[in-house]
Amino acid sequence: MTTVNPTPASLPAALAEPTVPVRRGWIGLIFAANLGVWMAFFTPIQVLLPQQIEQIAPGDKENMLAVVTGLGALAAVLANPLAGAFSDRTCLRIAGREFGRRHVWTAGGAVLGAAALVLLAQQRTILGVALGWVAAQVCFNAMLASLTAAIPDRVPVAQRGGVSGWVGIPQALGLVLGAVLVTALVTGNAAGYLAIAVAILLLSLPFALLTPDEPLPRTHRPALRARALLASMWIDPRRHPDFAWAWITRFLVQLGNALGTLYLLYFLTDGVRHPDPEGSLLVLILLYTLGMMLTAVVAGRMSDRSGRRKIYVIASGLIMAVAALLLAVAPIWPMAIVAALLLGAGYGVYLSVDAALITQVLPRATDRAKDLGVINIANSAPQVLGPALSAPLVVYLGGYPTLYAVTAVVTLIGSALVVKIRSVP
Repeated sequence: MTTVNPTPASLPAALAEPTVPVRRGWIGLIFAANLGVWMAFFTPIQVLLPQQIEQIAPGDKENMLAVVTGLGALAAVLANPLAGAFSDRTCLRIAGREFGRRHVWTAGGAVLGAAALVLLAQQRTILGVALGWVAAQVCFNAMLASLTAAIPDRVPVAQRGGVSGWVGIPQALGLVLGAVLVTALVTGNAAGYLAIAVAILLLSLPFALLTPDEPLPRTHRPALRARALLASMWIDPRRHPDFAWAWITRFLVQLGNALGTLYLLYFLTDGVRHPDPEGSLLVLILLYTLGMMLTAVVAGRMSDRSGRRKIYVIASGLIMAVAALLLAVAPIWPMAIVAALLLGAGYGVYLSVDAALITQVLPRATDRAKDLGVINIANSAPQVLGPALSAPLVVYLGGYPTLYAVTAVVTLIGSALVVKIRSVP
């Protein structure tokens, strides 16, 4: 049985279920904050870290990049739920004024993360790059934990699908804008890091400084004990089965996404045999982003109006599975274009509606950020597991047709398992 939170009347504002719809200004500010944090996540991984590591270790760049990004992913898996748990317990008073429990983490993560990027730009050893990237990941995951919790903190259930759609778009848009910023608008690796550092401050701080954040009364603060804190990271699936199924569905769909995108450049080179694989990859990324932007907000609002979530999650998985199967059976450039649009459209539906669904199965209002941090492990872990599964599929078990067929199956199973969730229609 899923735990039911106490009624809003029995809770302080920081813990009560929100009932007042958020306005466009609030949505615009959290959209910008998420755009900043996703630019900070993706731009180093896609552009800046590969450039920097190639300069340091040109003969072993592939392995060194895998080590650095793998350590960063591990830091993300650990930092997100821990930062969320600390955020849930934050009671800050300065000069007699009480501050909310979220914005201090958003602002602090942005400032310290920007500083980590500036220091990272100066590193000339693999160890220095690894330490700098781990520090940046810790800071940006602290930001992400607090920003993710803002949805159940501030947005009523009937509005969460549409708002989640807006919040989800920056995941794809951040990759595109970040790449354009550091390749077309600034020159040099160090200047690229500095540009991203400035961007995250400009995009993220207004949300922390200009939007409300109710303080948590000290009488409602959960105890902070190391053993209890670590134990709280385990959420018993027998007591909270809907949360467990939501985690499993998110993990499988994100694993399918990791399997399908990791070797896309090599697929264009060796499978499609495109004469310009780098240029064609950019085209596919842009089409994927377009498809996602076209469906995320629309699907979220449709889900809000109907009050139903699961049917949209299942439909999104079916669309993404079809896109993967197209790549498996017809590895040609026109089909890749169609698949990119379908994959983006399906992922846009999934991202907005599943994000809203998850906020409705959180076990306790006092642990929203920590519990969403546990959910975020289902986003990060597939990025570590995906490479380990993709390589043998491509090399030993049938090549790219097998890889994309497995991608389709995993994605479809992940989305279909949403029917196991009982408390959300």
